[in-house]
Amino acid sequence: MAARLGMLIAAGPTREPIDAVRYLANRSSGRLGVCLATAARDAGWEVALLLGPGSVPAPDGVRTCSFETTTELAALLEEHFPRCDVLIMAAAVADYRPRRVAAAKLPRTGENLMLELEPTPDLVAGCAARKRPGQRIVGFALEEPAVLAERAREKLRRKGLDAIVANPLETMGAEEIRATLYAATGEVCTPTVGSATSAGLSKLDFARWLIAWIAVH
Repeated sequence: MAARLGMLIAAGPTREPIDAVRYLANRSSGRLGVCLATAARDAGWEVALLLGPGSVPAPDGVRTCSFETTTELAALLEEHFPRCDVLIMAAAVADYRPRRVAAAKLPRTGENLMLELEPTPDLVAGCAARKRPGQRIVGFALEEPAVLAERAREKLRRKGLDAIVANPLETMGAEEIRATLYAATGEVCTPTVGSATSAGLSKLDFARWLIAWIAVH
């Protein structure tokens, strides 16, 4: 029997292939997820990090598995999620992917190229649907500020999460984060500790705050 795992963290973008060379992706750096893995390690959790492609290195002392596509991340979650106590789903998973992938590089013709996209599976909702009693899931919402709170709360309910971290779009790729946490219990928290400035909180300080919040909830 596989050993029990304390915290599972998924981070970084997915890359969905178009052909042998090109892909669809997003601007997620994976930096926040790496900070979360670092903070969890430092707090004494047994941690596994599922890390998408990018330039941010994984932290020392954390077991790390790499993925590129939504399908690869889904397989890793299938393997590791049943053994964890907490899943932090900070990965920026593509909502759509090409319906067909060309085996070779598509030639440049000078004409318009039409891509047919299909929706990807909702991985965090799938995990929530099969979680065991006592297992907890924290998700993330990245939205325009005007609709952030409303959409975060809606995602929290629809996906069956225990908590969701809501971030305005401008925090993507930034060094700092301005986040609000909404819990299924109705609790709302906006952390302001350590290195907080008018631009927000450092991602490492936020990660330490979130790991501490999880430990007592």
